[in-house]
Amino acid sequence: MSFWEYVANRHQQLLTDAFQHVSAVFQCMVIATVLGVLIGVVSYRSGWGSSVAITSTATVLTIPSLAAIGLLIPLVGLGVAPTVITLTLYGLLPVVRNSIVGLRGVDPALVDAAKGIGMSRTARLFKVELPLAWPPILTGIRVSTQMLMGIAAIAAYASGPGLGNEIFRGIASLGSANAINQVLAGTLGIVVLALLFDAAYVLLGRLTIPRGIRV
Repeated sequence: MSFWEYVANRHQQLLTDAFQHVSAVFQCMVIATVLGVLIGVVSYRSGWGSSVAITSTATVLTIPSLAAIGLLIPLVGLGVAPTVITLTLYGLLPVVRNSIVGLRGVDPALVDAAKGIGMSRTARLFKVELPLAWPPILTGIRVSTQMLMGIAAIAAYASGPGLGNEIFRGIASLGSANAINQVLAGTLGIVVLALLFDAAYVLLGRLTIPRGIRV
């Protein structure tokens, strides 16, 4: 059976796996973005705090993703839980780092001007600092998403959702007629989804970043 015949025969399952893959990555990126920006906001004013935030989130990336999932299985079981925890933790570093860089890069004169017209610290953060820091934050989100698209495939090891199941089934049945087709379908599917995600972020940047501060 050719690759395209395999895709045609299995398109329903492939679409289901692709949807689950996208859903897992998207939901974990939402959580990682909220947590990462929050950590950045809390720590960016302190050199020591920023170092701790970046170092601690960077340490997560030194742990092989397969090992991280394996260590979580005895604690939270198989399925969605280890997938969500692993993807969220691995997605933090670029968001945290870029949040800190973006917030520190805001022109102090603009913050002082906002303070001078009576804006509270919270209002300055949400109306001045975060909007100006948004371009680097969005870049961090894009980087994290590309990382998680690949890491999410490893979640199939713990019975997680997504296209990684195709890849693992193919690897487990190497030598059979459709083994290579399974691995190729899962891999190409992840690549296509990653490109679509990135295109969506480019569009989001065009819609949300004023032309004057666009990189």
